[in-house]
Amino acid sequence: MNPLFELRLERGGDGTRNAARSIYEQLKAAIVEGRLALGARLPGTRQSSAFFGVSRNTATDIYERLINDGYAVSRRGSGTYVVDALPTAVPSDAGQDAPTDDPRLNGFWLSDETRAAIGFWRDEPIAGNRSDKGAAIDFRPAMIDTRLFPMDLFRQISVKQLRQLENQPPSFKSAQGNQGNFRLREAIVRHIALTRAVPCRPQDALVTSGAQQAFDILARTLVTPGKTVVAIEDPGYPPMRVAFAAAGATIVPIEVDGEGLIVDQLPANTNIICVCPSHQFPIGVTMSPQRRAALVAFARANSAVIVEDDYDGEFRYDGSPVEALRTADAADLVFYVGTFSKCMLPSLRLGFIVAPPWAMRTLVAAKNCLDWHCPIPTQMGVAGFIGEGHLTRHVRKMRGIYDQRRRLIMSFMTEHLGEWFDPVLPLYGMHIAAIARDAIDLEAVTTSLFASNVKIHTLDRYHLGPPKRRGIVLGYGVVDLPEIEHGLSQLHKTLLRAA
Repeated sequence: MNPLFELRLERGGDGTRNAARSIYEQLKAAIVEGRLALGARLPGTRQSSAFFGVSRNTATDIYERLINDGYAVSRRGSGTYVVDALPTAVPSDAGQDAPTDDPRLNGFWLSDETRAAIGFWRDEPIAGNRSDKGAAIDFRPAMIDTRLFPMDLFRQISVKQLRQLENQPPSFKSAQGNQGNFRLREAIVRHIALTRAVPCRPQDALVTSGAQQAFDILARTLVTPGKTVVAIEDPGYPPMRVAFAAAGATIVPIEVDGEGLIVDQLPANTNIICVCPSHQFPIGVTMSPQRRAALVAFARANSAVIVEDDYDGEFRYDGSPVEALRTADAADLVFYVGTFSKCMLPSLRLGFIVAPPWAMRTLVAAKNCLDWHCPIPTQMGVAGFIGEGHLTRHVRKMRGIYDQRRRLIMSFMTEHLGEWFDPVLPLYGMHIAAIARDAIDLEAVTTSLFASNVKIHTLDRYHLGPPKRRGIVLGYGVVDLPEIEHGLSQLHKTLLRAA
């Protein structure tokens, strides 16, 4: 089968030798510049006249030169291909992107603060941190154990849903202007009613590409640049505030204590309040009933709205269930944001907004402006997975596993790390925060651990303003029990050395 070859070549000069030299240089330049992809198959020499305007012998000579110079490789019985890696003599800066501080770019996205906030989970490479030390012990939050997800089952359900999609009329397959697949929105309503006691109907839900797109859509539709004031928890989830800041809002950080966001600190001109009431990120406290009532009362009295981020509310461990902030009484002013990244897979890139009826038409318009709709096959696969009861079973299973990990971390912290930290016992979620008792150089501690392939975040990276307390965050989404013991033992040894 002949390859697709859309590269325009000029024969160049008179005579076979000049033509061969010209075509060779053009092919070489195309390979170096990336216009001919690495590993791409080149046209067969029998088609050389059609593609290159030269004889088969001349094309063979051109290919042999490319092979000798390290730009192509011949595979017996298959043909000639561009190499998988360019020769080392090729300049290392070939094809690199333009400098990121180019004045043609929006300055907001060039700031160090924005880059740090949107990529808060990333860690810079450290000299000596070799990959041959084995897999990292990863305590970073917002990570999930994909090894425990029933992938084969989800694949079977997705295939079944795809077969059903084949038989649907074209109008069913295109979701332009829609809020998302109706079956998925039905499943979302049942799921959050069961796990979070959220009252809503399918028409109240908008399917998004993860929670981050939900924040972006809310920012686009609720923020008036230069006028809207958005209150965020500090420390809090950095990528959320980026969406609202990018839309032109004034961001006001509000402290968090043992009962959640301190409502008394909210400025009277606050328009939007972003909170994680069930499991505050990253401290982990659950907002008290009194604070919840005060927050809703403030929003109603000041014509503000609340964005509730319920990122891992399915995973409850101790005590009685705590309802979401979006109750029937507050449904007119709370935008509830959920995601399937924690209870299923991050790679699905599916989330949702449960919104007041007065806002839905505008939210749908903003979603359609971004990408029309999320991939229909993925939506149908998730809808089938939920509808057949598999998500409920998976959540129940993961609650048990995560609770074991949570208890082991708390036990180790109490027995061995109490001299340095006060852990915050979470009722929900997949991570534990520990507040430092004394002035420890935690950045130096975590840097040392990272060099040993143990990844732990400090609280500093979650603050917008100057940190008023120090500590660490221990995610238990991807660490098994032996890894927890080994990683925390490394932390203990590092703290002893630093003392």
